[in-house]
Amino acid sequence: MNLERTCLAGEHLALGATLVDFNGWEMPIRYGSIPEEHLKVRLSAGLFDLCHMGRLEITGRQASEWVGRVTTGDIDALKPGAARYTLVTNDAGTIIDDAIVYKLPASLLVVVNASNRATVVEWMEAHRGSLDAKLIDRSREIAMVAVQGPLSTHILRDAVEKLDSDWDGMKYYSIAAARVLGKDAWIARTGYTGEDGFEVYLDAEDAPVLWSRLLEVGGNRIGAIGLGARDTLRLEAGMPLYGHELDTTTDPFEAGLGFAVKLEKKVEFVGQASLRSRREKGPGRKLTGFRVESRRVARQGMNILKDREVVGVVTSGAPSPTLGHPIAMGYLKSSVTEQDCSLLKVDIRGNLEALAVVSLPFYSRTRGKGRGTGRS
Repeated sequence: MNLERTCLAGEHLALGATLVDFNGWEMPIRYGSIPEEHLKVRLSAGLFDLCHMGRLEITGRQASEWVGRVTTGDIDALKPGAARYTLVTNDAGTIIDDAIVYKLPASLLVVVNASNRATVVEWMEAHRGSLDAKLIDRSREIAMVAVQGPLSTHILRDAVEKLDSDWDGMKYYSIAAARVLGKDAWIARTGYTGEDGFEVYLDAEDAPVLWSRLLEVGGNRIGAIGLGARDTLRLEAGMPLYGHELDTTTDPFEAGLGFAVKLEKKVEFVGQASLRSRREKGPGRKLTGFRVESRRVARQGMNILKDREVVGVVTSGAPSPTLGHPIAMGYLKSSVTEQDCSLLKVDIRGNLEALAVVSLPFYSRTRGKGRGTGRS
């Protein structure tokens, strides 16, 4: 099978990256050590190729209404320069994908997961009806490069000619016009690492030059980061990943994403009635954080037990470079009480290892290492 490559494939090869198949894309899993790349982002800054993700531009008079029909967020309320995390749900109210919607002056930019881009495009077209709006897939022509970490502002300020916003005053979940390499671009302040950071949207043909410039300007303050560290970073930050914590068997409330569901918004969306019913009923399971009380790592699909009864399943797990011990997320039955939590174990290839329930996120840059216990 021929894998797709991003416009930065040559840069990864030049840096000696280990490449893997990621949802049909040849992507860098690491350039060196995953823990070292992880800590580079936590302590300084990291550079990420996100060009495999889907970038969909929605234009037309009724663009907001169209996006509002297929997402759980109140897109109509977005003001230019704002961004919103939202979910694409089906008629049953379960999750087709999660997405970020950016409000540009004349259109909406919808960023979706690489694995679900074609599915989301098809789903949106199926629910456009007669609305005056158009979807343009910009995934190939617009690149997406991220800089994440506490020094990301300083590095980007040195590498970018102009930002139509104040770097320090730019709000989290916002987007602003910029001049990058002498051309118009967009810079958003969002991210998927638990750190402060930005995404730069620019012409794909210019992405390799920007990549090199950021590494040059950043010097020892920045390093290229692969998907391995991106996964451990988002896990520490308690951020769900489609195919792990999210899928079409999962609803937003059990995933802890009820904040992204606006049931009273003006535009009725697909799955709204089902989600109203699910909210009233309450979730039968809940996404929960765990610390493994050994050096063994709990991986996706491993069963969580109480007195040998299966009461949950692990969705993601890894050693935490920041905390120094294995962590995991998974779904736990809502019937499990706080007292039961002291009896939980995970079946790691036939070995039952004790689990401690930990409040999500495991790590937050505003309070450092997460230490809370109890149901998340």
